[in-house]
Amino acid sequence: MLLEKKIWWLISGLCTAGVGIALLSQHAFDMQPCAWCVFQRLLYLILAVIAAIAALSQGLIARVVCTMLSLSLTIAGVLAAWFQANVASQSFSCAQTLADLLMTQTGLETSMPALFGIYASCMDARVKLFGLEYAYWSLLLFALLGLLVAFIIKGFRASSRQKA
Repeated sequence: MLLEKKIWWLISGLCTAGVGIALLSQHAFDMQPCAWCVFQRLLYLILAVIAAIAALSQGLIARVVCTMLSLSLTIAGVLAAWFQANVASQSFSCAQTLADLLMTQTGLETSMPALFGIYASCMDARVKLFGLEYAYWSLLLFALLGLLVAFIIKGFRASSRQKA
């Protein structure tokens, strides 16, 4: 249980750090985000909150629900990052894509522009960091988070076998 809590806090911290690095890149180094970039920020922030809830939770049902939500979010994040890198970044506009519609129709873009403002097209947002596009860095982070969640699931299975 203690190791599980540490992993949940690690997941929450990594998500928060990922968004922090994105914001630093945007506001300090003028790397403007596209719709898919800010959509992934939203996924990271939701995942950070769910991971913190799981870390604080004592109940098994709440932790299992958080685990399943977290696994779903990491899969969605991998798919979003892959789509950004391989499809959206090849087009001149991200307008009317799922990410664009979600961010604009929910009002997140206008209510929190410093965090969720869309300031570039996906093609313009193709920026490399250490030779690798940002979208791939995000994909790798979501994959790592998914592996951490899988490790928690493995722990659930091991503890249920011990009780049986």
